[in-house]
Amino acid sequence: MGLTKASTGARAQDRFINETKSENLTVALMGNPNVGKSTLFNYLTGMHQHTGNWPGKTVTGAVGNCKYKEKKITFVDLPGSYSLLCHSAEEEVARDFVCSGEADVTVVVCDATSFERNLILVLQTVEVSKNVIVCINLVDEAEKRGIKINKKILEERLNIPVITTSARSGKGVTKLLQQIVKIEKGTNKIKKKTIEDNEEKVKETVEMAQRIAGQSVTYKNENYLLRDRKIDRILTGKYAYLVMAVMLLGVFWLTITGANAVSEVLSRWLFKTEEWLDFALRAINIPKFLREMIVFGGYRMLVWVVSVMLPPMAIFFPLFTLLEDAGVLPRLAFNMDKCFKCCGACGKQALTMCMGLGCNAAGVVGARIIDSPRERLIAIVTNSLVPCNGRFPALISVICVFLITGTGIISQNVMPAVFLTGFIALSVLITLLASKILSRTFLKGEPSSFALELPPYRCPQIGKVIVRSIFDRTLFVLGRAVVSAIPAGLLLWLLANINVGGVSLFSHFCNAVSPLGNLMGLDGVILAAFILGFSANETVVPIMIMGYMSGNVLTDFGSLAQLRDMLILNGWDMVTAINIIIFFLFHWPCATTLITIYKETKSIKWTALSCALPTVIGVILCMVVNLTCNLLA
Repeated sequence: MGLTKASTGARAQDRFINETKSENLTVALMGNPNVGKSTLFNYLTGMHQHTGNWPGKTVTGAVGNCKYKEKKITFVDLPGSYSLLCHSAEEEVARDFVCSGEADVTVVVCDATSFERNLILVLQTVEVSKNVIVCINLVDEAEKRGIKINKKILEERLNIPVITTSARSGKGVTKLLQQIVKIEKGTNKIKKKTIEDNEEKVKETVEMAQRIAGQSVTYKNENYLLRDRKIDRILTGKYAYLVMAVMLLGVFWLTITGANAVSEVLSRWLFKTEEWLDFALRAINIPKFLREMIVFGGYRMLVWVVSVMLPPMAIFFPLFTLLEDAGVLPRLAFNMDKCFKCCGACGKQALTMCMGLGCNAAGVVGARIIDSPRERLIAIVTNSLVPCNGRFPALISVICVFLITGTGIISQNVMPAVFLTGFIALSVLITLLASKILSRTFLKGEPSSFALELPPYRCPQIGKVIVRSIFDRTLFVLGRAVVSAIPAGLLLWLLANINVGGVSLFSHFCNAVSPLGNLMGLDGVILAAFILGFSANETVVPIMIMGYMSGNVLTDFGSLAQLRDMLILNGWDMVTAINIIIFFLFHWPCATTLITIYKETKSIKWTALSCALPTVIGVILCMVVNLTCNLLA
């Protein structure tokens, strides 16, 4: 069935079936996307599965348990479905489970603010299954909009129980549980295995939904959508792309401003613990060579990754999640849909691209929301063309050192965000171009259509957003980076401290890649730093500084002015700065992202293409810029 155990990760289908065949009461939660079904699931089970504010976020089911009145209830959170007439793999999963008879009760969760559309799925479910309960969620939103639903009329017309809830606050959830436990295990009977898929039957179902909604739903205020429409005119209207750019600029400005101070404090504290680790290893008489490899290799690499990566992620991910919960991100997908469709891709790729700004690995996993396997592959392969926030500190450093000339607040805080936004816009254009090339070559096919529901604007629950973004995204991504950073630090220390012919292996490596680096307008040290920083982009600049200073451990610079002097002394100019920015934007994904790509695709071929595509683009662009500047000089 493609179901997963929310508390422990993926489970095999036979394990799930064995669990549900016990004396537990099994309840299937189904409903249209974006009705708060996963929020209700989390509230009932006490687990914290991520809930998104766009259709299709829950692409696999999840299982969780709760106890009520000494009865153990197993809830199955099925993928969001608009209909039992399947048009996607997710809808097929939901239909097959409901029609399998595994569930004792099927709870169809509906959105009180758009009840008529939800009724189509209710009517189809009642047609195939006996024990059905309608859960009308988001009643608090409906009340704000002047929408009132008459439960009594609904129960009479549908001949099934109807419960109203607000899953975010828990209102009405106890009544839902009371209704569920009234039903005895094994009493559910499957009336029929399939739904008639013909135009006449579909038309009849739609008309019935309209009649029932017309009799049971009243609107006290016909202009209840006026606010949303006014905001939509701004976010999806004539100046939509400009508004999106300004919003992106604001997110970057907040991230840059907040992360700089936090990163400095965190770095000082972690380097202090380095002294403690060194003292502890000395106390137990660890050999000097091994001790320095652990402290100045593995641990120092870990310090760099955590101190540089954690602060921007801890700011960026909550901001991103706030926009998601507020209903802004689906508008972004709506705006970008036409662009991606022209490139033979899917509009949902805009959402995975935004996730990639936080972490490319997260963006790759997010591609699960795309139904078409071909379009999902396009999104995965091109995701690394948009830089993750692990590259932001290095990009900002180079921007501040070579592109920013002033010293005021605007120059030091706002202008870096402006330049960064411009470079992100370039990466989006390259992503669109690469998507078009892939859709015409390796991944030919017609772009599929998809139903994109624009949810109402809601006030985000800031506390839950912060907790969810930190635990579900920030720490998850950081954990993966740490796993690859420590062995990379050990390897780098060995290269810097093992000499052959009186020269370190690191220096030999820099000399070996120097010809290619020079062709790209870089040098051997820069290119070697990128290659050795494969485990985490955050370490590229420290490795580069180590090479220029002929050191044998990772190091940092005291200030941007000192960094500028050192770089100029080692032959940097404006061309070098532009080319390194280009290569930071377009080069191979980090180890964490490549591992994630392989896990998602199960294919060495697509993993290799995902690595080669941004690298080839970056190398070609750097060579073109370098050649052009040399000709004009």
